[in-house]
Amino acid sequence: MPSSPSRTRIVDIAREAGVSTATVDRVLNRRSGVRESTIQRVLKIAGKHDYLPESRLFESLRPKPLRLTFLLPSGTNRYLRMLGDMVTSSEEHLAPFNVRCRNYFIEGFNPEVLAERLLYHGRRADGVAFMALEHPRVREAVATLADEGIPVVTLVSDLTHSRRVAYVGLDNRAAGRTAGLIVGRFLGGRGAVALIAGSRSYRGHEEREVGFLSLMNEMFPAMRVVGLREGQDDAEKNRKETRQLLKQFPDIAGIYNIGGAADGVAMALKDAGRDQKVVLVGHGLTPDTRSLLIDGAMDAVLTQPPLSVVMNCVRIFCNLREKRDPLAGVEPLRISVVFRENLP
Repeated sequence: MPSSPSRTRIVDIAREAGVSTATVDRVLNRRSGVRESTIQRVLKIAGKHDYLPESRLFESLRPKPLRLTFLLPSGTNRYLRMLGDMVTSSEEHLAPFNVRCRNYFIEGFNPEVLAERLLYHGRRADGVAFMALEHPRVREAVATLADEGIPVVTLVSDLTHSRRVAYVGLDNRAAGRTAGLIVGRFLGGRGAVALIAGSRSYRGHEEREVGFLSLMNEMFPAMRVVGLREGQDDAEKNRKETRQLLKQFPDIAGIYNIGGAADGVAMALKDAGRDQKVVLVGHGLTPDTRSLLIDGAMDAVLTQPPLSVVMNCVRIFCNLREKRDPLAGVEPLRISVVFRENLP
């Protein structure tokens, strides 16, 4: 007859399972280093002898949660801040997926730092999602993690010719073309337009620029694109770059803010008394851009829900865990265009 709960000991379970007491201890305390077949045998014997309460037995049988890490650029980009906050505050939505997500804000415009942080955090996780800089060092870090069996997902901005398993974000070329269409229609196909990017080192920003320029050439050949500046998604830098553009090109009628920190652009326009005259289109619906839309300082915002970005990343990693195609059941993100009159 099986031993009673009060008399069953670890040594009894170890003897019946044909393993050491140390192995039984590792299994019952969910420590690594034990084969899955051994884990199941030990737990089955422990359950048979009622050594564990049913709740603890269920917990022991449940796979360990996936440890997922998100790496986003630090700075004043409010949308990226919202995205990072969403990673750490979505327990209710993530509970069915058995994952644990952490987010770290890191230096996003230095490829050496980004590559080093990617390797550091990636090796301490079961998967890592990050906003990529287009650089050989970053590409090599992704390849190193892939060799070590750690999947990498790029989000918001992709990385060409890399071994990432998937990209989560908008079609950035289409986003740039959409912005160009809005600016061109608002200005009646005439006038000077400027662009402000976070950095062309982000493939996503470069693709938005290319899309914008191609649309201008196709549909609004009478319009002049007078320049592109890089503000590193920093509000004060964007303010400075916009001031210089307005001084250099007094006839600017429209600005496309390719990256974040649109509030810096709006502040420069207000400083010049032109916030209600220059068409401003940007990205990321945040409390700041929402206020700018209401005030009329901003005319349109192209956006994607932060929760959808996080959930798509989680679904991809879970697909990989279950040996499915990474994009199985993952809906592509679509561009939402928000005006003052259709604010959600």
